[in-house]
Amino acid sequence: MDTNTSAALASAIDVSRHDFEGLSIRYDERVLAPRDWTAEQSHWAAALIRTAPPGPVLEVCAGAGQIGLLAVRLAPRSLVCVDADPVACEFLRANALAAGVRVEVREGPMDRVLQDDERFSVIIADPPWVPHREIGRFPEDPVTAIDGGPDGLDLIRACLAVIERHLVPAGSAVLQIGPGQGAAVSELVATYGDLRVVEVRELERGGLVRIDRAPV
Repeated sequence: MDTNTSAALASAIDVSRHDFEGLSIRYDERVLAPRDWTAEQSHWAAALIRTAPPGPVLEVCAGAGQIGLLAVRLAPRSLVCVDADPVACEFLRANALAAGVRVEVREGPMDRVLQDDERFSVIIADPPWVPHREIGRFPEDPVTAIDGGPDGLDLIRACLAVIERHLVPAGSAVLQIGPGQGAAVSELVATYGDLRVVEVRELERGGLVRIDRAPV
């Protein structure tokens, strides 16, 4: 662990550890705690990675990193993780090191830290999806990690824009969504000509959407 990471985590209060299917994930109250149900996203992404075209994997809104880390541990590929929160990025680096997974961590808005010509075979997207009026229901969660804007779709729209720009032909994305958001997300995806929703899965506390790009 580098000096900056050590210093940042040393200043954290009450660092917790969570066993995420064999990964020891460190986080604190400033970062969204890992949810076991989200391992389904890792498994789905891993299945797609195994048959995807050549190229790296991208995770956006990565948080402490457990979803992407588990995916590439199950199906090894190079991994780029993006999050706008510097604290989440420091935990992500530490968690990747502990997992023995090589990750390139980029800190900043997802539309600014990716180069226009970068392409990824599989994209994992874990955006906040709670409508702003409902964030008070989750006082234990950091607001910036759950606030999806007025309709809960603001960061989902941003993730779809990243998928549209950076997913390779015949590539796939797995997008995490909130309960009941599948129809609205499918309508948003339909506005992108060569992207299509393949499947929507409703899970314990949210949902997942598989989005494919047509082959050339």
